[in-house]
Amino acid sequence: MRTLLSVMILPVLLLLVPASARADPAGPSPTSNIWPVGERPAIVRDWSPPASPYGPGHRGVDLAAPIGAPVRTVAAGRVSFAGQVAGRGVVTVELDGSGAPPLRTSYEPVAASVRKGDPVAAGATLGTLELPTGHCPPATPSCLHWGLRRATAYLNPLTLLTPTARHPAPPRLLPLWGPLPLAFGQRFSPGYAFWSP
Repeated sequence: MRTLLSVMILPVLLLLVPASARADPAGPSPTSNIWPVGERPAIVRDWSPPASPYGPGHRGVDLAAPIGAPVRTVAAGRVSFAGQVAGRGVVTVELDGSGAPPLRTSYEPVAASVRKGDPVAAGATLGTLELPTGHCPPATPSCLHWGLRRATAYLNPLTLLTPTARHPAPPRLLPLWGPLPLAFGQRFSPGYAFWSP
């Protein structure tokens, strides 16, 4: 009786555990130090997942970048789409070694320089940033929308970046130990008196 009760309660308890707390059976996520545009672009609109599959939210990250900026893939993979969607250029890359189903990153609006099926290395140029299409916030003249999906689930693309890439280390002052590199006495001839009474 006790075993039967345990078998019946376990599936119910697993359903109550949030999906984010469960282990990801789909596979590993590659990490990168490469941003899709620039060195460390400003995030003009952060990832904000919807509460329901059809609810409002932001299913990616918008990164500030000038029109014509090169757009790079953050990890190695294969181009699974390069074309127009709703009047804007979109490039999607299926990431190598990211499990099944694989992770897919998307970049828009991009004038693609790659084609479907092309293999791409981490940091490879996919195209250039096109004119904005109304997706960017009004305060930003142009931006790249960067997305990440596994099957139909949208994920935060910033999780692909290493902590070092996301948060630069603060500057560090080093202490001065030992003699100064150049003492005052070395600047002038030996025996020079700075002050005498």
